[in-house]
Amino acid sequence: MVPSPPNSLSVLLHSHHPPVPNVCPPSINPLWFTQRSPGFNPQVEPSFLDSGWQTFIFSTCSPRPLIFFAGDKAWEEHSEMWMSTLARFARPVFQRSPSPVVCKAMKACRRMELRAPSFCMTPVHIRRHQTLGSAPMPVAAHSMRHVRALDEERLMAVEWEDGGQSLYPFTWLRDNCQCPRCTLQSAEARLLLMADLDIHTGMDSVEVTKDGKVSIVWPDQHMSVFDAEWLKKRCFSDAARQAMQEELFLNERYYWDATLHIPQADFQEVLHDDGAALAWLLALRRVGIVHLKGAPAEQGQVARLAERIGYLRLTFYGHTWQVQDKSMANNVAYTSGKLSLHTDYPALHFAPGVQFLHCINQAKEGGESEAVDGFHMAEQLQREDPEAFRTLTSLHVDFTDTGTDYCDFMLQSKNRIIDVDSEGKVTRINYNNATRDSVLDLPLHQVQPFYRALRAYVDIMNRPENVVTYTMKPGDIVTFDNWRLLHGRKSYISRPDRLRHLEGAYLDWDEVMSRLRIVRRNVHGDAWASDKRSHLHRKI
Repeated sequence: MVPSPPNSLSVLLHSHHPPVPNVCPPSINPLWFTQRSPGFNPQVEPSFLDSGWQTFIFSTCSPRPLIFFAGDKAWEEHSEMWMSTLARFARPVFQRSPSPVVCKAMKACRRMELRAPSFCMTPVHIRRHQTLGSAPMPVAAHSMRHVRALDEERLMAVEWEDGGQSLYPFTWLRDNCQCPRCTLQSAEARLLLMADLDIHTGMDSVEVTKDGKVSIVWPDQHMSVFDAEWLKKRCFSDAARQAMQEELFLNERYYWDATLHIPQADFQEVLHDDGAALAWLLALRRVGIVHLKGAPAEQGQVARLAERIGYLRLTFYGHTWQVQDKSMANNVAYTSGKLSLHTDYPALHFAPGVQFLHCINQAKEGGESEAVDGFHMAEQLQREDPEAFRTLTSLHVDFTDTGTDYCDFMLQSKNRIIDVDSEGKVTRINYNNATRDSVLDLPLHQVQPFYRALRAYVDIMNRPENVVTYTMKPGDIVTFDNWRLLHGRKSYISRPDRLRHLEGAYLDWDEVMSRLRIVRRNVHGDAWASDKRSHLHRKI
């Protein structure tokens, strides 16, 4: 009988952080996780679905993670099996408080899929979080037992060796033929024109070949061949589609409050090591904010960092911009006063997704930075005041920005304060009180409800238990999700002999996610996506 895992499992990793007294040897720093997983993939380990145990997964802090368990003898006897399973499902997560339970070392995992970059994050204390996926989940080999055409439904049914079944529409299969006539393999792009696609096509024959592929002959005698893994990952079941979307877009988020310890990374390591860059970008995507330490305290560093990803987003303030106390300031950021919590550039219909701020010089008095998790605040608003949430997710508000900098500009936009997708999931926050226009294109009866809703959201943001406050030092670069975080600044004393100076820059999420996928492939290989066009070998 296979035992259920213990109620607690901790992962201890070699770390540069100070050891936790009375818990483990000096060279080890414990990470303790208390996250419940909805269950394992039944196609890989079907027996785990009914076990109802807590899944605890680990962090990428060391090339050689050590797995430690607190369990009974039965658990120890089956540790090889569980560790093999954990290896498949390993996903870096962030540190929680160390447990006082003394953990016993079971085995040093040296499996290739568990090897992680030599890079350490500081602890991140999360109040509420969802499933975190970092390196894509290695895919178990799938083989087909049988394949048949369901002509009446115009579906191809695949029965897998694990007992599962997948259904694929004829039209979709023909549309995605992988042969050189239908796909430009050097670009992984479709050659088949929509005008030439028979959307009512039948299927003359279908079979599993000797090498385990699906071979289809269409009515016009065109032949398509599909790999089992390629088909499996594109299964149309809800679970498979959700897994694929998560792998591609990493949409799950860690929600946090004032207890957050902002993740940190080394600037030089991020520039030169793909493992460090991957850990940085994953944290940026999941948590929304990361501090990079050790940059030279001189202009030009945000441009260097942007080159690590791709290119900067040019705006009306230039490729980069200098945040200083300026006379005749063309932006409230260029003063020494307090900046309320805001996102940048809601006056654009497509605001920059990621922002870098590099501290070159800090004020002697004041100037502390503030940040809140706008997605988490929106969730709190929805829970506490559903009507206010509905108002801010439905009404479009006018924003404006006018002036001269890189060039002269006169911006005007309409954005919802809280953007949601078709499923009601928050996707972007658009709020800057300084650039919210006096023009308010709302019917009279909606004006007061709008103000009430906005005030409710801002009041939640400003609660002390929700705001993270930190002081940047020369050489620090804060990188954050401008679609999610609202950031601000306390007022400071501006002095000629100690002028506060930050340099800023923007990027778009498309470029950032592109680089994240590339470094993930570099670090973990193509196994994470044995997918895409698995027969192609492309160079970066």
